[in-house]
Amino acid sequence: MGRDRLNIDELFKFYYRPLCLYATHYVQDVEMAKDIVQDCFSSLWEKMNNEKSCEVSNMKAYLYVMVKNRSLDYLSQENLFKSGVSFTELEETLLDEEVEERSVMEARMWTAIDALPERCREVFLLHKRDGLKYQEIAEKFHISVHTVDSHIQKAFRLIREGAYKVYMFLFN
Repeated sequence: MGRDRLNIDELFKFYYRPLCLYATHYVQDVEMAKDIVQDCFSSLWEKMNNEKSCEVSNMKAYLYVMVKNRSLDYLSQENLFKSGVSFTELEETLLDEEVEERSVMEARMWTAIDALPERCREVFLLHKRDGLKYQEIAEKFHISVHTVDSHIQKAFRLIREGAYKVYMFLFN
């Protein structure tokens, strides 16, 4: 597909969110995960600019390994293994392929959620993320419970369609 030959902006656009989710599975801190991923992209950008023959055969794999290594470095530097968890135990718990696949799926889902119409997204997140009941959401927005249900059903449909479109775009 030639995805590995994309410029740094395109790589960032395609991989930033999945890589942040991937790093979060290791460091358990969203802001630190963002910092780690941004540092990885900065390093890649420097490498691409400084080494004229910078050729990576599989950019996706390269980025995931870089993020994993930086995440483990962060955990090590911060002495976050004092709880008795070793690198080996962490790596056994977090199988790379499973975490990577889960991160990509989560990124597709959030991309689809971000694309929802504003009110539909608000209603959906209040119900699914925040745990509000339909009646509570209806009262908050001064709408009927039936309208809340319609928004949530529409959100599910659009998320399924949107996630499928993103998947087809990225992987076909």
